[in-house]
Parts: sequence; C-alpha cells; structure tokens
Amino acid sequence: MDPYAMTTGVLRNPDFLRFLSSHVANELGANISRVALPLVAVLVLHAGPAEVGVLSSLQTAAFLLIGLPAGVWVDRMRRRRVMMASDVAKFALLSSIPVAAGLGLLTIELMFVVALLAGVSQVFNDVADQTYLPDLVSTGQLGDGNAKLEVVRSGAFLAGPGVGGLLVQLLGAPRTIVATAFGALASVAFLASIRAPDKPPADTERGPLLRGIREGLAYVWRDRLLRAFVSSSAIGNLCVSGVMGLSVLFLAETVKLAPGVVGALVMTGGIGGLLGGLTGGWLARRQGTARMTWLAALTGAPFALLLPLTEADWRVVCFAITSIMISWSATLSNVGQITYRQIVTPDHLLGRVNASVRFMTWGVMPLGALLGGLVAQQIGVRQTLWVLMVGRVLAFLPLLFSPLPRMRDFTEVQARS
Repeated sequence: MDPYAMTTGVLRNPDFLRFLSSHVANELGANISRVALPLVAVLVLHAGPAEVGVLSSLQTAAFLLIGLPAGVWVDRMRRRRVMMASDVAKFALLSSIPVAAGLGLLTIELMFVVALLAGVSQVFNDVADQTYLPDLVSTGQLGDGNAKLEVVRSGAFLAGPGVGGLLVQLLGAPRTIVATAFGALASVAFLASIRAPDKPPADTERGPLLRGIREGLAYVWRDRLLRAFVSSSAIGNLCVSGVMGLSVLFLAETVKLAPGVVGALVMTGGIGGLLGGLTGGWLARRQGTARMTWLAALTGAPFALLLPLTEADWRVVCFAITSIMISWSATLSNVGQITYRQIVTPDHLLGRVNASVRFMTWGVMPLGALLGGLVAQQIGVRQTLWVLMVGRVLAFLPLLFSPLPRMRDFTEVQARS
C-alpha cells in the first residue's frame, strides 16, 4: 500500500515535493524566457516586428510539429529520464545565447533555432510530467497533486513576465537568459533527488510510429468522457484564443484605456488561474473530482458574457471578472481532466493519450487567434467578442451530454486494459 495513501495532503509526500520544486524552477524559467528571448532580439539584435513575431511563434510551434509522436516516444522511455534530458537540453540551448552574444556571434537565425529546439524540449517535458505523476502519488491523491501543479503553472505564468522584465532591467537581456538556463539545471537536480525508482516503460513493443499515434487518438475517441472533454476544451480554447488576440486592441482602442490599466487587466487571468489551483485540491476532496469539473464548467461559462460589456468607467471590472472566472474555471477543468486521464488510461498508453489531447485542444489556438482577427476586420472588435464569448458559453454542451453530470469522483472509474 502507498505509505502516503492515508494522509490528507499530497504535500506530505517528500518525492512529490521534489517533483513540485522541479516544476517551480522549470515553469518560472519558461515564463521568464517568454519575455527575455524577444527582448534579446530587440535590444541586442535590433529585430523588427516580423522577426519578433516569428521568434514568439517558434517558442510554441513545437507541439503542433511533434506533439503526437512525442507521446509515442515518451511511452517507450523512462519518464523521469525524459524530463531530466529535456531540462539538460534546454540548459545547453539557452546557454548558447549569452555565450554567442559575448563572442559577437549572436544572430536572429540562431535565436530562431534555439527557440524552436527549446520548445521541442518543453513538449517532451510537458508530456512526460503529466504521465509521471501517477508513479509518485496514490490514485486518491491525483486530484490534489494536479491542483498543486496548476498553482505552480498559474503562479509562474502570472509572475514570470514581470520577473523577466525586472531581470532584464537589472542584468541585461543576455544575462537573464543565463538565469533561465540555470532554472532548467535546478529542475534536473530536484528530479534527480526523487527516491522513488524511475519505472521502466510499460510499452515494450517498438511498433511503427504511425500505429502508436493512431492508438493514442483512437483511445481518446473511444472513451465517451474523454471525447466530450476534448470537444469542450477545443471549442473553449478556439474562442478564448480569439479573445486573447483581440484583448489589447479592444482595451486600448475600443474602450480607450491607459496602457497601465490595459496591462493590469490582461494580468487578471493569471490571478484566476492561481485561485483555481489553490481551491482545486480542496474542492476535489470535498465534492469529488468529477463534480468539481462539472461545477467549474457550469459556473465559469455565464461570466464570459460580461467581457464585451467593458467600458472606461465602473464597467471596466467586467473584463477583470470574466478573465478571473474563466481562468479559474479552466484551471479546475484542467485538474479534473488530467486526473481522469491518469486514472482511466492504461499506463502504456498514457503518454500518447496526454499528447493526443493536448494536440487537439491546443492545436485550435492559433486558428482561433487568426479567426478572431479576420472576423473583427469585418464586423468590428466588440461584435466579434460577443460572438466568441457566446461560443465560450456553449463550450460546456458536450459535457452536458456526457456521463460527467452523473458522476461524483473519477476514482470510481477503473482503468481499462
């Protein structure tokens, strides 16, 4: 029996604390890099808007390029080793930037290569860490563990850009990249200190890559609740990414707010994500992971309709309330969905299933941002936000017709072979 199964908090597990610490180092470094890499390009290489746009897109392009095969490969390797190798690769890649800058060899082309390959490393890390948690904690603690990891992700997303900007101001952009590189190295140290053995891969069959990808996608499609989760998340992400792409334009040009107010409002989504992570474990224990997920979907949806009502008076709070509630809802939903996948998916398929879900739910985000801009060009920004937010409200419908409303806790479901 798991010696921690009878405790009430996953934080009593020393190995989980080490895993959580690696997340702090990794996520904070990744979010600092979101600001630091473009600033190196602008301040050191004097890059233009097009080059900065390409650099930013390359930081997130890797999941669409290798997300599905990464799931197959992770299932065939020891998961902790994958995360450690990914962090070592990220350390080497990021360290090359200040070294090249010091030698006078830094070019925008080198930055493009580093951004893309660092994104590839992050893809492997993300798939492996969602697959690794069941090796550290009992089934009953998965919801609490995932909630704690969401606190770290949301906190790093909220704090990372601000910390990155401050470090660039104090140290300079190239030296800030050094700090993020050592964050990856710290993550390796925490992972190496975990005492639980790194289990050998459950998938010992080395079949064709395409067959492995099909197995992951087919498993998601066959499971009625997984299929509903993917459909709901894809619709929601499509709409929210369109809103995010228009938010600064909407607040600055349509509502006519000062830049400082715009920045503060855009950051409120991070507050909602942090609150979701902090309350997720408590709600999962009190209500059950399934009820928590359903509650999040129902509660967060109506608040989406407040955002298009934002004006440059007291109604400015409409934007903040929507951002906080949608992020809170999305974080709780992530906790529930990840926990469900970890419980019902056979161990030898978990990497492929996690990668398949993320590919389908994140792959729509660039499309949503593009679609939002094109529609806004035709009918106006505020009108487009109404369309997108109505779509966000309707994103809960696939869950309404799924088994979720009749479930209490995902631990009642047994993993299928």
